[in-house]
Amino acid sequence: MVDSVAAAAAMAHSFTQEYFQIPVVTRAYTTACVLTTAAVQLEVITPFQLYFNPDLIIRRYQLWRLITSFLFFGSLGFSFVFNIIFLYRYCRMLEEGCFRGRTADFVFMFLFGGVLMTLFGLFANVFFLGQAFIIMLVYVWSRRHPLIHMNFFGLLNFQAPFLPWVLMGFSLLLGNSIVVDLLGISVGHMYYFLEDVFPNQPGGRKLLMTPELLRVMFDQPEVSDYRPLQEEQDGDLQQDEEPHN
Repeated sequence: MVDSVAAAAAMAHSFTQEYFQIPVVTRAYTTACVLTTAAVQLEVITPFQLYFNPDLIIRRYQLWRLITSFLFFGSLGFSFVFNIIFLYRYCRMLEEGCFRGRTADFVFMFLFGGVLMTLFGLFANVFFLGQAFIIMLVYVWSRRHPLIHMNFFGLLNFQAPFLPWVLMGFSLLLGNSIVVDLLGISVGHMYYFLEDVFPNQPGGRKLLMTPELLRVMFDQPEVSDYRPLQEEQDGDLQQDEEPHN
């Protein structure tokens, strides 16, 4: 009995350590999505209290819908697991990669994407924006790693920039609307163009400036024993070794 308790305590301690090794933005967003879905499953709240509804937001001041519409991916099932895996993986790789030590810039990208999707959502009749947000993260990651080779369920081999379009095709095969995917791709491309392309063009300049308040709040000294996510993981969707710069 004592050994079982000790083993459980050691496992809990190991899980806690591993959990707090996840970078802060990825940890916060993924946890919020999981807890929101758990609350719906336990019938603490309902999806009708979460979905994006401009009329309720403006006329009844239900401002939480501006956030909760990004946190719910449906009831527990294949779609939820698929979305959470992609969210965790690509959000973490962005935060540990090109946004390493630049948490404020990463939060600003979240705000930029969230605001644009909310504005587009007024016209696109989309009730939950979380999937579009994941596609945006995937798009930005894929454009910043153009030489990485991907394998999708062992059926398709392609380079990273095609990944968002492959996911859109997969949604189409499942009979889902591709409006959400197109929304994520569009917003992701806007951020990529304004941040990575336009400033490097003749006469271009940097237009997306992270507010100083975010830098004060989020940019902290880098932890020396930080362990990044391995880029190669087992699973149906895999990527080959990334070439060194």
